[in-house]
Amino acid sequence: MPGLDDLIPNAATIRKEAALKEAEKAEEYVRLAAAAEAEKRALIDRLSKPSGKSEEEKIKLASTIIQRAVRNGLTEVLVYRFPNSLCTDKGRAINQMEKGWETTLTGIPKEIFQLWTDYLKPRGYRIAYQVIDFPGGVPGDIGVTISWDD
Repeated sequence: MPGLDDLIPNAATIRKEAALKEAEKAEEYVRLAAAAEAEKRALIDRLSKPSGKSEEEKIKLASTIIQRAVRNGLTEVLVYRFPNSLCTDKGRAINQMEKGWETTLTGIPKEIFQLWTDYLKPRGYRIAYQVIDFPGGVPGDIGVTISWDD
């Protein structure tokens, strides 16, 4: 029969092993959190720049989205959702519905507003940018909705 110390190691040894396991878990968590943060920064960086799509591509995409919504009996459609960091004021003007809020847009959200201004607004479509979630009670993501009902 193995010795008692092999079957039941002393508490100090167990505590040390547990502390090492916890440290390994903490390191893994920090590594995963850093990777997720880097991925998020890369996504925000990409979204904050122009899409690179031509006007024709953008119009076709808008048309496809709107036509699909109409076929499903909708009178409005959420066309885009983006982090508030793509606004120069983190979405404050949008949340407060301030005049000139559209000047805070950057990147793709700004392109969508321009597409609406140039092509959809003259055809009677409306657009709404609004904060659609409030993590921890503060403005979070912003949704862009296109509508066409009366």
